[in-house]
Amino acid sequence: MRVWIIIILMAVVTYIPRYIPLQFLRNRQPSSFIRRVFLYLPYAALGALIFPGVIHAVPGFPLAALAGMTAAVAVSWFKGGLVPAVLSSVTVSFLVIVLS
Repeated sequence: MRVWIIIILMAVVTYIPRYIPLQFLRNRQPSSFIRRVFLYLPYAALGALIFPGVIHAVPGFPLAALAGMTAAVAVSWFKGGLVPAVLSSVTVSFLVIVLS
């Protein structure tokens, strides 16, 4: 029973900070600047989360990590798609490690 009380209280505490701004901003239209910020925010957050992991993905071979990241960006830019980008990144990183 105590666990359920804790879960319910945690849900309420989490819900309140999300609900209050929605109530105050319900009838307002955000400015064009705020809309642009929210448009690009997921990309910036994704980059901030992924970039440190990429740099530390290949311990002892920072050049391999950089080459793999460059390959993934290039393939994504020109070809698109997740699978080709990942495969090219892994292949280039592997080749840099083997050839160095």
